[in-house]
Amino acid sequence: MTDLPLTDDPRATESLAARYPDLDRLSPHALVQVFADDQLQALQAVQAAVPALTAAVEAARGRLEAGGRLVYAGAGTSGRLGMLDATELTPTFSWPPERAVPLLAGGVRAMREAVEGAEDDTAAGAADVRGAGVGPGDVLIAVAASGTTPYVLAAAAEARAAGALTVGLSNNPGTPLLSAVDCPVLLDTGAEVISGSTRLKAGTAQKIALNILSSALMVTLGKVYGHLMVDLRASNAKLEARALRLVQHATGVPEAEAEVALHAAGGRVKTAIVMLRLGVDAAEAELRLARSGGHARTTLGELE
Repeated sequence: MTDLPLTDDPRATESLAARYPDLDRLSPHALVQVFADDQLQALQAVQAAVPALTAAVEAARGRLEAGGRLVYAGAGTSGRLGMLDATELTPTFSWPPERAVPLLAGGVRAMREAVEGAEDDTAAGAADVRGAGVGPGDVLIAVAASGTTPYVLAAAAEARAAGALTVGLSNNPGTPLLSAVDCPVLLDTGAEVISGSTRLKAGTAQKIALNILSSALMVTLGKVYGHLMVDLRASNAKLEARALRLVQHATGVPEAEAEVALHAAGGRVKTAIVMLRLGVDAAEAELRLARSGGHARTTLGELE
């Protein structure tokens, strides 16, 4: 069955999903199955966007290596997903929180409640970008399922005018956001099971794409050694145990030796690994890592 537009709106995310006219009559099991099956389209949309995401990673890497920031701009669900991605970079990769700046239409209050009219406020979108001091060294990731959100469009335009690299994620083809940014990423998820509710598979596709984009950037910036999350800094019991396992796995030393190195390294996994692998103290390990831009593999002389 062909999805039908609610009006003459061309955006697929605003169409009626013709397959589910009696959604409210389904049994709980059938209802859960419909939602689970529909979510598969989110992954398919991300798979189709791999070339665009790759281009965004390649374009953004140099600015971040030079000290630039990741700035996220969005409204509603899209903005909340951006804020989540920005927030998780610090505990996962020790990314400085001041270098992950989330801009959410309506401000922090909009994380928990709808702020009426915030997504339509173009002046606020531009002002928030100016207020964050976005400039040529930064990367702005603009996220809008519709691809037409005024706040997001204004933020992207302001950031681009300031010389920042702009990346745009939209769930509709041919939308203004994809034309307004340097690196457009289309996540074509189509009509939603609950018509117009883009917190469903459109939001899922955005979450996956943001995870991929930021994680790939962190790997290229030396935040991972092999497949190990070595920029972890242990700050509680769970993370201390995880850090110990990572150091042991990377070095092959006994638990007691790994624990001593981690303590001397102030809980920094990557520092402890370099200490143990090269037989140096914490200060020397930090110095060598700094010289290699924080890349453990380079520090250890493992690159060809």
